[in-house]
Amino acid sequence: MSHPMSHPKQLVDKKSLVKLVQYSPQHIARLEKAGQFPKRIRLGQNRVAWLLSEVEDWIDERVRAREATLVER
Repeated sequence: MSHPMSHPKQLVDKKSLVKLVQYSPQHIARLEKAGQFPKRIRLGQNRVAWLLSEVEDWIDERVRAREATLVER
């Protein structure tokens, strides 16, 4: 699902990502490793970011799953 306010190549840093998804950096890393979260992009030796559009899509998937669960009840 595309979000009109976000540019498809907009990046979010770890600090912004933690605020956005409300997970600790450690939990985000575990989800990434398990293939359950968008992969980070290495920008430099000590700098990583995530594509905002991928993170927003990940959030949208959770919303759809919640709505599907509500419909089943």
